[in-house]
Amino acid sequence: VNGLQARTFGVWTLLSSVIRCLCAIDIRNRTLYHITLFTFFLALVHFLSEVFIYHTAALTIGVMAPLMVASFSILGMLIGLQYLEVEALPKNKKKN
Repeated sequence: VNGLQARTFGVWTLLSSVIRCLCAIDIRNRTLYHITLFTFFLALVHFLSEVFIYHTAALTIGVMAPLMVASFSILGMLIGLQYLEVEALPKNKKKN
């Protein structure tokens, strides 16, 4: 890894953490929620591709930790997305 690659990965990590913190602050913002979910998918695909496609990383604890965080976060956010959708429905429905 050269310096440029390390800085690029560091900026990506900072950007994704800012997005995730903003989503935690405004959890009902559907657009931000979807963007945050997408960041976890990107992280999962990135680490899986490094292990299984490019073979540049071994399946050690250093790689397993982000894989587990991304996987559990995706699962939790998909479950939470159902509640976000259900919460949005009554606002659009008119009561007679």
